[in-house]
Amino acid sequence: MQITDTHVILPPLGLLQKWRHERQRLAHAFSVPGNRSFAPGAGPTLRGHSSLVCERIVVLNKRDLVPEWGIEPYRKAMAAKFPDQRIIFASWNRPRDVKSLHETIVNIARENAHISNELNVLVVGMPNVGKSTLLNALRNMGIPGPTAKALRTSANPGLTRALSTRLKLSQDPLVYSFDSPGVMLPFLGKGELGAEKGIKLALIAGIRAGLYTEETLAEFLLYQLNLLNPAAPAYLSILPAGTPPMDDVYVFLDILSQRLSMLKRGGERDIARAAVWFVRWWREEGCALSANAPFWASPADSAKHTPGINNYESGAELQRGGWGFDFQWELRGTDADADAEKVVQREMERAIEAYVKRAEEEGKDGDDVSNTQQKKREKEVRRKKREKRVRETLAARRSGRS
Repeated sequence: MQITDTHVILPPLGLLQKWRHERQRLAHAFSVPGNRSFAPGAGPTLRGHSSLVCERIVVLNKRDLVPEWGIEPYRKAMAAKFPDQRIIFASWNRPRDVKSLHETIVNIARENAHISNELNVLVVGMPNVGKSTLLNALRNMGIPGPTAKALRTSANPGLTRALSTRLKLSQDPLVYSFDSPGVMLPFLGKGELGAEKGIKLALIAGIRAGLYTEETLAEFLLYQLNLLNPAAPAYLSILPAGTPPMDDVYVFLDILSQRLSMLKRGGERDIARAAVWFVRWWREEGCALSANAPFWASPADSAKHTPGINNYESGAELQRGGWGFDFQWELRGTDADADAEKVVQREMERAIEAYVKRAEEEGKDGDDVSNTQQKKREKEVRRKKREKRVRETLAARRSGRS
């Protein structure tokens, strides 16, 4: 079971493809009687556990942090591109979501009861996406009576540092889970795209603090909040009444520092402290407020509330918008009268297709590998060539041709 955050919801394709290949290979080995594709003693065996049960569930946690109007279009868009992938939106504080996820896992165990008398679930995901918290909620849902908190949780990434012991999620049928430390991609990419991925992860506290300045995070966050709701971005709730939306981060932080009375010696406004406070506010409260962003803001409302922010092009009436941090689009005025769900699904499918294409191009061009890893690979190639020459030289000497 893979758990990720609703703000960063496009999975790493390399890991997906590797997992699918391994799953298909093992499934074929089990399904063909007398299969000899494995060496004696090295092939897969049931050995009394659920080796053959191989289901992958992608759980998008913290669903309350994105607008509800995008959830169903996202499911359909992902199903169109990845039909064999099961996606569930959940939040630990929504009993209905936890119950739905628990029933899904239990049903998998029941459907495969003829293979194994228990099901083991490995939970993997990036740091600070709520894996341990969700597992505690699943345990409370599946075990009768009061249950103590089994896994420690923290608002900061990195609390879980080793694979946990088995945690029982269901008594009948038997379902156990393993919590795992957060896994991070070894390299986020080169150039602006790689930097953008890093900023997104830093905003949700998914990577080590200090890699980006707080002013940089505040600037990107201001841009995203303007994009999600141009007419009434969530940050207006922390500014003085009547303040219009803005796109200059230094003007924004100046107003915010005055609002919070954050001053340095001599009365100078402390913009750096205001940036730290802004990012922390978004993580604790603002992300939930941004989930109230509407799908469409009328041109009149946008022109009235967002001076200085270009949301429409003259004559074309293009409105910028988005859902979460990974989906951004420009809609024409004619889209306001169309079926909102179909419009959102169309734009999400475009974004997913562009993401897949970009990921494939990065893999071909080597942009998905850091310079350090590239040097290691080149060094390994040179080492193998050198060993090959040595073996050829020794073979020639032994044969008397040297």
